[in-house]
Amino acid sequence: MGQLAGPTDPTADAHWEHSHARKGFFTDTSICIGCKACEVACKEWNQNPQDGELELLESSYDNTGALGASTWRHVAFVEQDSERIEEARESGRKLVSLGMPRVGPPEARPQPAAEDTTPPDTPEFRWLMSSDVCKHCTHAGCLDVCPTGALFRTEHGTVVVQDDVCNGCGTCVAGCPFGVIERRTDGTAAPRTERDGQPGKPEVKNVGVAQKCTLCYDRMVDDQTPACAQTCPTTSIKYGEHEDMVETARHRVAEMHAQGRTEARLYGANELDGVGGTGSVFLLLDEPEVYGLPPDPRVPTADLPRMYQRAGLAAAGMLAAAALAFAGGRS
Repeated sequence: MGQLAGPTDPTADAHWEHSHARKGFFTDTSICIGCKACEVACKEWNQNPQDGELELLESSYDNTGALGASTWRHVAFVEQDSERIEEARESGRKLVSLGMPRVGPPEARPQPAAEDTTPPDTPEFRWLMSSDVCKHCTHAGCLDVCPTGALFRTEHGTVVVQDDVCNGCGTCVAGCPFGVIERRTDGTAAPRTERDGQPGKPEVKNVGVAQKCTLCYDRMVDDQTPACAQTCPTTSIKYGEHEDMVETARHRVAEMHAQGRTEARLYGANELDGVGGTGSVFLLLDEPEVYGLPPDPRVPTADLPRMYQRAGLAAAGMLAAAALAFAGGRS
């Protein structure tokens, strides 16, 4: 594999003339209350259309399900019992140290009696809630494969789609290891020219165009906080310079470990992972898969050097075989 991951400055790699600090999110899922204020603020600020019929899913108290072209922030709801909570804590203890203090197992908890009617806000039951968003990867697969230059790296290290440049080819959709980016649809299959002006049907902007979180680039250039972080009532979503966000996240995990909550772990803070680390860092309370996140994200273009090398060797072998066959035929 070509070594794409590792400490690097995505803004410098994009050849911006002026130096800017990389900006990003730290989402602390341990204090998320699932209010979805971030979803609403994101939709309102970016004027994103309604995503579906807003009916509760049968799997949880959720009505959007996942990130998409019209949902740039999504809050997941995961219900866990005491057995799963202990499994999460055990898996947390086995993680490779991230430079945080090691602590022993938590103290044994008393088991409730059979007739106990304690409400579900106890150590024996919990909701995991997490506000997911575009990761703004250090090595962004969507950016690497875009054939038109519609995606670009901003001076703050984030990745943004230019609506008027995107041709809707969908290459970036396959290039994202997190399944974040998507082409927007208005629910009809007719050509766009036939949809425009239909009475009683609201017009949906950027139909057929790839859409995702911009980290509120239009607010960032005016030194404003992104809408989701601005409206979060618990400060679960924090915004600032990327280095500060990672440092804050590490301190928070160390604090939780010291409290015996060994299930706490970071996601996206490892610069040696398959995407070089992410601009959006998360504190999780269980394995990434529980939240619908890939455990080992990998930018698809990482294998290109090896693929080119093997293709070259195969071509050289075919030419050599053809030359030998030609020479043998003449003799």
